[in-house]
Amino acid sequence: MRLQVELEHYRNVLIVRLIGELDHHTADSVRQQMEEAILRGGADHIILSLKDLLFMDSSGLGVILGRYKLLKSRGGKMVVCDVNPAVYRLFELSGLFKILAIYDNERSALTSLEVVS
Repeated sequence: MRLQVELEHYRNVLIVRLIGELDHHTADSVRQQMEEAILRGGADHIILSLKDLLFMDSSGLGVILGRYKLLKSRGGKMVVCDVNPAVYRLFELSGLFKILAIYDNERSALTSLEVVS
């Protein structure tokens, strides 16, 4: 299975929905799409919605960590939501939850970033 990336701008937040598998085959494409959307679209924050992400390897962790560092250097935040158990476990083992907040859904993630009207 390949990866589908859905990007949605909501005010100053980029919502990134990953569907499929984020691995060494798809990591460069995701990295490029997210960076372009951050730099071109003026996104201050990112919400990673991972409800339909079925698999992720260390390449995917690298993509997420790199975009986190980019946003942090610009004064922004990254949060994740809708994480399935397999991906949750990978985040836990990697220590990403020490730097990224996790929420049950996109609405609560948006609320945490104080952009819900």
